[in-house]
Amino acid sequence: MAKKEIKEYLKLQIKGGQANPAPPIGPALGQRGINIMEFCKAFNEKTKKFMGNPVSVVITIYKDKKFDFIIKSPPASHFIKQAAKLKSGSKEPGRVITGSITMKQAEQIAKEKMKDLNAFELKEATKIICGSARSMGIEVKE
Repeated sequence: MAKKEIKEYLKLQIKGGQANPAPPIGPALGQRGINIMEFCKAFNEKTKKFMGNPVSVVITIYKDKKFDFIIKSPPASHFIKQAAKLKSGSKEPGRVITGSITMKQAEQIAKEKMKDLNAFELKEATKIICGSARSMGIEVKE
């Protein structure tokens, strides 16, 4: 099979299982000549397990207007807010602490995010998650 020529990459964040042709998805794909409904159906099918959670997707668009996409896990901040049972992080991180998570919860999040993180060991991945939590104004307790 001949190698397809890549036109561009498009990164979007969409709620799992809830892609529809409305903005921002429709206009982003439409102006690139991609079949919007075909993408929405394929995306919704692949992301049923992430229903309602924000999911990052990298869409590879080829010159012949075909596409394929890679689904990444929900952002670490989403998992951290879920673990801390908060709607959002601190308005003033570093000054105001809005909640806390345990080291065990941070480890669990790191296990789920491992394939998307820039780490080879669970200990390193947990440090990344702890740093994200601190930057959101969420304390990590031992």
